[in-house]
Amino acid sequence: MRPITAPRRAGAVLSALVLCLFAPALTACGADEDTTPPHAPGGLTARAGSATSVHVMWERAAPADGVTGYQVFQDGRLVRELPAEKTMVDVTGLTPQTAYAFTVRARDAAGNHSAPGPAARATTPAARAEDHLPPTAPPATTGRAEGPRAVRLSWSPATDDTGVTAYDVYQGGVRIHTAGAAESSTTLTGLQPGTAYSFTVRARDGSDNSSPDGPAVAVTTPADPAQGPGTAPGAFTAAVSPGTVDLGWTAPDTGHETSEYQLYVDDRAVTVIQFGAGAVPRGRASYRLTTTEPSGTVWTLKLRARLPDGNWGAFSEERRITLAG
Repeated sequence: MRPITAPRRAGAVLSALVLCLFAPALTACGADEDTTPPHAPGGLTARAGSATSVHVMWERAAPADGVTGYQVFQDGRLVRELPAEKTMVDVTGLTPQTAYAFTVRARDAAGNHSAPGPAARATTPAARAEDHLPPTAPPATTGRAEGPRAVRLSWSPATDDTGVTAYDVYQGGVRIHTAGAAESSTTLTGLQPGTAYSFTVRARDGSDNSSPDGPAVAVTTPADPAQGPGTAPGAFTAAVSPGTVDLGWTAPDTGHETSEYQLYVDDRAVTVIQFGAGAVPRGRASYRLTTTEPSGTVWTLKLRARLPDGNWGAFSEERRITLAG
């Protein structure tokens, strides 16, 4: 109910309250009703994943739109409703060798729906009878950061006896993107600044057989000063003594206790340093690494922290040391 800004008689106020409580047509009692629809989802793509499925993806709505869900339409018919955190879906049960058009609408908390935006089109390939042989894994994968929130990923083509129809990109074991059979690269967006990611690519054929993972590629997005403190451990040091290396660092400011770190030696992950409940260091952390490597061995060391969302953060500065006997 809006604040009263001018004196009113008690009877008028009581009448207004009664009207608010009992008039069935009033839903917000003096409040402004939200009738502004969200923007139409952008970046809509559709890729045939098999003879009977199409993978549909779109860009996440801006927070200001207040989107609570999405509706996916196939040739004008509603086929999926998804929560706001989902921005892709496999539409299944399709007919081989058939062209389809897909549109997506956003919905906000007030029930307003966006316009559908331009349609994305895909044609399913021909079905292959009794095909149980998966494609080979893509033999090589490369990646590079393109700013704090995007990564450019490329892969080598896979082979299949009936032909590859799609490439699926996985991050942390979860499929996050599907590319067409003729594509060998893609740009992944909506990532977190200052965060380490690991991606793999699988090939898929027209019978939905998936290859094993191709080689994993690790990419760390750069920090974004506008997003606050970085995720890399700070002031990383490595002091050498006979048979030991004493490590020290400052925990990143993530808003939560950081209890898990991953140590790399010569660009290879060698151990995970974990601090148990009640033993998580505040500010400065330390760890003693023991080694039986011969004196004179040269190592390069770096460290990264496990973030509250489960991903690995950015690496610390790298330290080069020579082991002592």
